[in-house]
Amino acid sequence: ASSCPAKMAPAGERAVGAAPPGYTAVAVKFGERQRSPHYLLVKEHQVREGAGTAHPPRRTLFVLNVPPYCSPDSLSRLFSRCGEIQCVDICDKPGTGEKKEKVTSKFFNRKSVKGFQVAYVVFRKRSAVQAAKALSQEGPLLISTESHPVKTGISKWIANYAASVVDPEELKAEVDAYMQDYDKKIAEEEAKAAKEEGVPDEEGWVKVTRKGRKPGLPRTEAANLRLLERERRKRARKELLNFYAWQHRETKREHIAQLRKKFEEDKQRIALMRAQRKFRPY
Repeated sequence: ASSCPAKMAPAGERAVGAAPPGYTAVAVKFGERQRSPHYLLVKEHQVREGAGTAHPPRRTLFVLNVPPYCSPDSLSRLFSRCGEIQCVDICDKPGTGEKKEKVTSKFFNRKSVKGFQVAYVVFRKRSAVQAAKALSQEGPLLISTESHPVKTGISKWIANYAASVVDPEELKAEVDAYMQDYDKKIAEEEAKAAKEEGVPDEEGWVKVTRKGRKPGLPRTEAANLRLLERERRKRARKELLNFYAWQHRETKREHIAQLRKKFEEDKQRIALMRAQRKFRPY
């Protein structure tokens, strides 16, 4: 019997589970019931010389294709078998590596995950990065387990709704703390400006603040009332001048007629001046 030739994959197609050059494919599954695995693409994070130090090289694992249901805790649990983890950062896209201000607010700057993201897993030791890349030789890792379940379906929506309900007392405490920090910052800036006011710098220039030498007097309540009364009288005079719409139209027509009459008079006067003028070049 003749043997059939083996089918070859078309050019440009990659086999299932194969990773792009430089990356290693680590198979993960959401749960035990999931049949097809999902692949995380991992590699050692490399940065240019002089870049930020938020994700140090040789100790940071760069992870692509992170699904939306995978949280920092889930990634930390998946890669904790490779070594002690310092931190896990999940971003929408690869960043510059600069340290960002950590958002600690529970009510503000809340962001929902809408698609696949990237992650930076920072280990304590360098050897953990190589151990994480070696996970590709093992079976699929489970993201949701009985001991660490990931909420889905109705339980997820109930948890999201419960988290969206704002506690007034907790919100007030956070706003008060923020305003205290803001007032403290403004007081420090004003004290620094007052200290530097009138003091020349190295080149002899004196910094002029927006307050000026003679700041204006604050407007009192009586002055505000007088201003409001003046505006009210102005509006009343304007309304009485043209109370009805037809009066407003008649006023416009009379004004246009006066302009036309004056225009004709100016034309006659100019024509008379030209007629009386004698041209004498010499």
